[in-house]
Amino acid sequence: MGYKVVVVGATGNVGKEMLNILAEREFPVDEIAALASRKSLGTEVSFGDRTLKTLDLDTFDFTGWDIALFAIGSDATKVYAPKAASQGCVVIDNSSLYRYDPEIPLVVPEVNAHDVVRYTNKMIIANPNCSTAQMVVALKPLHDRAKIKRVVVSTYQSVSGTGKEAMDELWNQTKGMYVPGQEVAPKVYPKQIAFNVIPHIDVFLDSGETKEEWKMVAETKKILDPSIKVTATCVRVPVFVGHSEAVNIEFEDFLDWEEATEILREAPGVMVVDKREAGGYITPIECVGEYATYISRIRQDSTIENGLNLWCVSDNLRKGAALNAVQIAEVLGQRCLKKA
Repeated sequence: MGYKVVVVGATGNVGKEMLNILAEREFPVDEIAALASRKSLGTEVSFGDRTLKTLDLDTFDFTGWDIALFAIGSDATKVYAPKAASQGCVVIDNSSLYRYDPEIPLVVPEVNAHDVVRYTNKMIIANPNCSTAQMVVALKPLHDRAKIKRVVVSTYQSVSGTGKEAMDELWNQTKGMYVPGQEVAPKVYPKQIAFNVIPHIDVFLDSGETKEEWKMVAETKKILDPSIKVTATCVRVPVFVGHSEAVNIEFEDFLDWEEATEILREAPGVMVVDKREAGGYITPIECVGEYATYISRIRQDSTIENGLNLWCVSDNLRKGAALNAVQIAEVLGQRCLKKA
């Protein structure tokens, strides 16, 4: 016996990826439903070899369904997630709505899978921000060995993190640079994204940091360790898929880069590619469609007593969103629901 699974927001980038990954990983599905807004009703989406027609989220009855993977915005999630939860369906939510609720577990399975059992508080489990998810996968095994005091991270985040309209804007602006009369003014972003970088993701806060930067701080503390100090600078770059991060880590105890490399090679969800030669590292274009969080450029930071630098790359639509949600569903099934 398998599970009855709902994918909410099945026509979006992350929703489509959720369906792909459920099929790829052979999640034990007895029945599956793809939901979308009324304007997308009847749109066809793929689930392995099958084609599904989307159903109307507004009228869907979640009674009798086991797991709902949500990939819609916070406003819609606020309406439909409590409805699904009240009807006995466990919600795994990809929006930011529930991440900071102390009653709701925020989970990256390689880091804090044990927190999944707390789903019973509100029948909801939160998926973290894409930039946080890949970073804590890299930090966890190092933190277990030498205890992290402080993290300084600069991100290089792809436009797919904003959505399809942002991907279209990058594509059209790039073409417009070469075709007179087809120039495209910024609409999704406040400045041109083609051939540019924008040090601004999400809204600005009174502190001067952006909400994306605040999310990385708050989520790392909730998932990994509240004592870790984190400071982030989040930057949007003209890459379609794949987030990259330059991470500087200060430990309480000394950790040699060679030992760190061996620890990371054995860590779940991590792939080390670090040859210290031209091309001996991973770039975002190479991580697209992959499950792993890739680590390169592992080296000592000689400016502090116990410091390391590393480069971290992952497919933000997968580990940063859809894959992590499916992994949560897998842990939920194995440890709690136990139907398959």
